Amino acid sequence: MAIRRESFLAHVQERGEYSTPQEAERAARVVLALLGAHLVGTVRAELAARLPETYALILLNPLQAAEPLTPERFVRATAAWIEGATEKTALWDIGAVLSTMAAAAGDHLMAEILLQLPPGYDILFGHPHST
Repeated sequence: MAIRRESFLAHVQERGEYSTPQEAERAARVVLALLGAHLVGTVRAELAARLPETYALILLNPLQAAEPLTPERFVRATAAWIEGATEKTALWDIGAVLSTMAAAAGDHLMAEILLQLPPGYDILFGHPHST
């Protein structure tokens, strides 16, 4: 079942320590658009089904990635899309959005998502495989 938009944004805002819901909204839109370009098939559809409709549509209609971005390039791309962002703040934005999304996705779907992404993304989601 999909999480409600207000609840999703509240979690992103809390995890990102944003002062306004608008900051959380901006981060969520950019990060999900970039992530959507890396996911395909039923995994993307299942994830979209667990997100609020606004974000599901962003995930399902992504910018097309010419090639999968490494985690480092994903961070740089996020920084480029968020006005005034640095790689450090982009990493913070990514963590706030992806950890919220991971909680909505659940462990089984997260495992499938990580299989579609280049190595190293588990850390961006807050799910490191190595301890």
